[in-house]
Amino acid sequence: MEESSVDVAVIGAGPYGLSIAANVTATGRTVRIFGQPLQTWANAMPLGMKLKSDGFASNLSAPAPGLTLAEFCRHEGIPYHDTKQPVSLDTFVAYGLEFQRRFVPYLETVDVRSIERSGGGFRLTTDDDSTLLARNVVLAVGVTHFRIVPRELAGLPASLVSHSAEHHRVDKFAGRDVAIVGAGASAVDLAAALIDVGAAPTIVTRADRIRFNAEPGQPSLLRRLMNPASPLGPGWRSRLASDLPQLYRQLPDRLRLDILHRHLGPQSVWYLREKVLGRADILTDHHVEEAALAGHRVRLKLRDASGSSKSLDVDHVIAATGYWPQTERLHFLDKSLRGAIRHAAGVPILSRNFETSVAGLYATGLAAAGSFGPLMRFVAGADYAAQRLGRHFSQAQGSQDAIVPGSRVPQAI
Repeated sequence: MEESSVDVAVIGAGPYGLSIAANVTATGRTVRIFGQPLQTWANAMPLGMKLKSDGFASNLSAPAPGLTLAEFCRHEGIPYHDTKQPVSLDTFVAYGLEFQRRFVPYLETVDVRSIERSGGGFRLTTDDDSTLLARNVVLAVGVTHFRIVPRELAGLPASLVSHSAEHHRVDKFAGRDVAIVGAGASAVDLAAALIDVGAAPTIVTRADRIRFNAEPGQPSLLRRLMNPASPLGPGWRSRLASDLPQLYRQLPDRLRLDILHRHLGPQSVWYLREKVLGRADILTDHHVEEAALAGHRVRLKLRDASGSSKSLDVDHVIAATGYWPQTERLHFLDKSLRGAIRHAAGVPILSRNFETSVAGLYATGLAAAGSFGPLMRFVAGADYAAQRLGRHFSQAQGSQDAIVPGSRVPQAI
């Protein structure tokens, strides 16, 4: 049987995937999109959490007016404010699902198992053993492929160590001692959730303190000038990262990755400060030196900034240690395809239109953060990526050569 073919295949159905599919479809290109809608948000975030991003910075990118987060909340009677009302996880997931129903009703809720080159395009195989050919593939795979677990914990059995992305619910830890390694929003959100179910969390972090953002208010004119608002939060660096992602692309590789690593470091939402600082044990200036079994528990050997060591015995360890977008972690890409992607320290280098060095293969979201900066770590970046790709494919509409993989070498940094 002849395989079906499509202009653009989008892999992933989170904010980036749905936004890109909606915008590219509006250009007249044929699009197929694969994945579970809002999967990471619905299944890998702590139940009951609220978004770190403000409401105005949490919109998906629609090709037609009428479905911002504010408009969705107004229609559903959900309290909303651009900056002063934290957005609940439940609200954001419901908003994303409504966006999908309205703009991407053709979503195929099956995962893509493998992608390989085939002739002038790509062959995709899904988990139900269907195959198709695509001239172009857009990777919008979110963050979970890129999770990081410290090597000191890697030798422990899965029953005793996990990543923060694995815990939508934490009920099973009720009455148990849990160590959380990390100091960012994921660590604090999990600590709060564990407290709520009656667990005893201990946060272990190299940082000298747990940082929280400021409670929303009305800043003075001087403060607004010194720290202008942006989708990434206040400050000129965040404002520039939001407004000038193409300029960020022009920076040297090492500097781009250093900024990505350091800008907007670990910081949590203000309203969890009292709960977590008051009810969780917190070991700052400590890192995990060793981890070993101690009966049915885990014994962590910790070392502090002065060089002193101590032991901590717990029932489970959660690595809230974040994500890093290295191409080698995308195992559904054929090995030769992964090897052909130009990168810096494993992080893909992209053209101005989000194209990798493999013509016709694009990457967005966290996988694009090494080229376009911190904006791609947040929902707010979905609008930029979707509109950019929409224009790109629209301009290519009249020229088959412009969109057939192998017909050009994308402009690199």
